[in-house]
Amino acid sequence: MSPRYSRQTQLKGFGAEGQQKLANSKVLVVGLGGLGLPVLQYLNAMGVGTLGLMDQDIVELHNLQRQTLYAEQDIGRQKLEVAHEKLATQNSTTIFKLYDSFLTKENAIEIISQYDLVVDATDNFPTRYLINDACVQLEKPFVYGALHGFEGHVSVFNYQNGPTYRCLYPNMPSSEEIPNCDENGVLGVIPGIIGTFQALEAVKVLTGIGEVLSGKLLLFDGLGQRSTQINFKLNPKNLMINKLQNSYDFQDCGLAPTITAEAFQSLMESKQDFLLLDVRTREEFERQHLPIAVNVPLRELEHYNIDKDETTYLICETGMRSETAARMLQEKYPNKQFVNVLGGMKKMMTLCP
Repeated sequence: MSPRYSRQTQLKGFGAEGQQKLANSKVLVVGLGGLGLPVLQYLNAMGVGTLGLMDQDIVELHNLQRQTLYAEQDIGRQKLEVAHEKLATQNSTTIFKLYDSFLTKENAIEIISQYDLVVDATDNFPTRYLINDACVQLEKPFVYGALHGFEGHVSVFNYQNGPTYRCLYPNMPSSEEIPNCDENGVLGVIPGIIGTFQALEAVKVLTGIGEVLSGKLLLFDGLGQRSTQINFKLNPKNLMINKLQNSYDFQDCGLAPTITAEAFQSLMESKQDFLLLDVRTREEFERQHLPIAVNVPLRELEHYNIDKDETTYLICETGMRSETAARMLQEKYPNKQFVNVLGGMKKMMTLCP
């Protein structure tokens, strides 16, 4: 065994056997941005034998704040070309397969079938649902990561017939329900943290070490330097996918509608009857909260019963956890209405400090 990996092979519980499993593994990383780059850099450095790189974007100036593999002289070049060039100098023994394309309904099955694991490093819902459905059909696990402002999510779907992405988010939201990244942004270091978490989950899946985040959603709060996990269950019907949908464009499914902070402020002033659930932690709630809010931390939400018919609004720090909460409750109570407050407490406090 090469001394290159001695710091790993000397680990009890990993050893030469774990290293050989990495060497024999094939991982497809979809997206070469803020999440995909740290995933690739670590999997490449640690000795994963074959890495598939997929993207069709070019390097732009605004990428450099978080996509740290790229440099100023790379602006205007294809991400695929630059990433391959630099990763190849990092580890000359890795086999790279390059896909100058986005993942589509037409190429997903053919490409994903060649890999043991898919890492979803994308930033859009249609591709996530496509990855999920292709992985379910092919019985391949995939590692999920998502970003929003100062927060991030990580999970592993379809691992050993475990819960899928559709078990957590049954239906694709409409385009109007998607937060605008240009307005909300992301702190540069957060993708690196979440991408590194994804790389760790990939290594655990490939080698069999540790406890995989299957049936668990990890939520990381960068401002509070806190992480928490919520559990979700398998819906067996989500394992029955045997073909891809005709289209993976945005759908108007009516789930988890949103309201702007400004509109919600007006709603509070109108004195209408509604329930507001604050799904942040107890500590966050105690520091600052809206007077009408009821605190039910996200990890406790599955045990909370809603017996009233009025609309329920969900709020967290930035709107990411509350989006998850709204979808969870909509699945549990299909005949009730749940609305996510966009921008969360951070935005509300700019309106009513």
